[in-house]
Amino acid sequence: MGINWKQKLTSRKLWLAVVGFVTGLLLYFGMDNEQVEKISALIMSGASLLAYIIAEGLVDAARVGEPTEPPDQL
Repeated sequence: MGINWKQKLTSRKLWLAVVGFVTGLLLYFGMDNEQVEKISALIMSGASLLAYIIAEGLVDAARVGEPTEPPDQL
């Protein structure tokens, strides 16, 4: 049984953990708070976009197998 990467990459818990880890490292190495905030915001923005793209891909893939209905005629 392998790792379900789609599920992992769309996990908010994963991205919050990444942001927490990176924030801690940046503060430890003396980066100023404003830069740390910007980097954290960039990570979360990218994670949100990635999660949306993966989720939409999964929805589209699920639709491929569904039978289509003809449009209603007036």
